[in-house]
Amino acid sequence: MATEHAAGLLGSLRARAAAPVSSGSLGALRVVYGVTLFAAVVRFAARGWIDALYVRPAHLFPYWGFGWVPRPGAIGLHALFAVMGAAAMAVALGWRARIALGVFAVCFTWVELLDRTTYLNHYYFVSAFTALLALLPVAARYSLDARRDPSLARATVPAWTLWVPRAQLAIVYLFAGIAKLKGDWLLRGEPLRTWLLARADTPVVGPLLATAEAAYAMSWAGAVFDLTIPWLLLSRRTRVPAYLAVIGFHAATGMLFNIGMFPWVMVGATTVFFDPAWPERLFPWRGEPAPARASEVPSRALAAGLALYFAAQLLLPLRMHLYPGDPCWTEQGFRFAWHVMVMEKAGDVRFRVSDPRSGRAWVVEPGEFLSPTQARVMAGAPDMILTAAHWVRDDFARRGVPGVRVYADAWASLHGRPARRLVDPRVDLAREDDTLRPYRWVYPDPATAPDH
Repeated sequence: MATEHAAGLLGSLRARAAAPVSSGSLGALRVVYGVTLFAAVVRFAARGWIDALYVRPAHLFPYWGFGWVPRPGAIGLHALFAVMGAAAMAVALGWRARIALGVFAVCFTWVELLDRTTYLNHYYFVSAFTALLALLPVAARYSLDARRDPSLARATVPAWTLWVPRAQLAIVYLFAGIAKLKGDWLLRGEPLRTWLLARADTPVVGPLLATAEAAYAMSWAGAVFDLTIPWLLLSRRTRVPAYLAVIGFHAATGMLFNIGMFPWVMVGATTVFFDPAWPERLFPWRGEPAPARASEVPSRALAAGLALYFAAQLLLPLRMHLYPGDPCWTEQGFRFAWHVMVMEKAGDVRFRVSDPRSGRAWVVEPGEFLSPTQARVMAGAPDMILTAAHWVRDDFARRGVPGVRVYADAWASLHGRPARRLVDPRVDLAREDDTLRPYRWVYPDPATAPDH
C-alpha cells in the first residue's frame, strides 16, 4: 500500500509538473531580465570599474580551487564586458536566447571568479539564475527566435519551467531570512543601525533614519519580508500586496544602501510568481504565437542535473555549521549562502615579516601591494589575509630572502563593537595552507578574541 501511495504521489507530481501553462510569464521574465543585465553591464563599464577592479590591481584574490582561471589583459577584460553587453541585449530581444544566456553566464562567472574582493550575493545570483534560464524555453514568446523559427513559438510551456526560477528565488529569500534570525539583527538592530546612521543627512527622512526605532523596525521587517515573501507571492489572494511590498522593499534598499542593480533584478525576476498568463492580460494585442503544446516533463538528464543543482543550493548555506564560531566573523561558510546584508565589519591588518637566518624583521602594509578596495576588504576576511601573507612570503623569496616567517596583526570590529584580534599573531601564515577545513589560526568568535 505504501509503495502504491508513493507511486500515486509521484505520478501526481509528474502530471502537475508537465501540465501546460501560458508561456507569457517566462517570455516576459526573459525580456525584463535581459534589459536589467544590459543596464548593469553599461553601468559597470561607465563607472570605470573594469579597470579599477580587474585591470590595475597587481594582484587578484582567486577563489579556493579556482586559481587556474586565467586573468585576461586590459583588452581581454573590456572585450569580455562587451560580449556580456551584447549577450544581455540578445537575451532581451530573444535572439539565440539560450546561447546568449549561456554566453553571459560563462563570461560573467569568469570575471567574478577572478577576485574574491568583488563578491556580492547578487553577483552569485546572476551567475546561477542566468545559467538556469539557459535551460528553459525562454524564447517561446516575445522573441526574435520565435519569429525567425515558428517551430520555437509556443503558447504554453510545462509548469516545471516556472517552478525552476521560482525555486531559485525562494531559496534566496528564505536563506536570507534565516541569516537574519540572530541576536545582532533582531536585538541590536545591527548592522542596519550603523548603515542608517550614515544616512542621517538624507533629506526629509534623515532624522528618522538615525533613530534606534527605525533600525529595529527595518531589521524585523526585513526578516519577516524575506521569510514570507515567496509564499505570499504564490498565493493569488496575497500576490498583489506582496508584489507591492517587493517593489517598496527593494526600492528602499536600493536608494538607501547603493547596492547597484540587484533590487531591480529582484523586482523583475519575482514577476515569475504571477499567473503565467499575466502578460497576455496586460498586453492583449500580442495574441497567441502558436497552438498550445502537449504536456511534457524534463528529460532524465535535465531532471537529474536540476536535482543536483538545487541540492547544492540547499546544502551550501548549511555548510557554515561545519565551522566553529560566527560565520560573519570567520567568514568560513559565509559566501554562497545568501547572507544578504547581514554583516558590517571593519578591519585593520599589517604583516610582520622575519628572517630566521639573519634575524632581520620588517613590517609590510597592505597598501604597498593592494588597491585601497582590496586592502579594505582583505582586512576583515581571514582567507584573504592568508592569501596576502603568501604573496608577501613569495615577494621576499623573489628578492633573495627565502623562508621568511609572516605574521598578521589583524584587528576587526563586527557590527560596531570594539575591535578584537581576528588572527592569532603567533601563527606563521607563510606555513599555513589554504583549505576548506576550519582555520586554526582564526579566533572563532569576537566575544572570545583578545582585545590586546
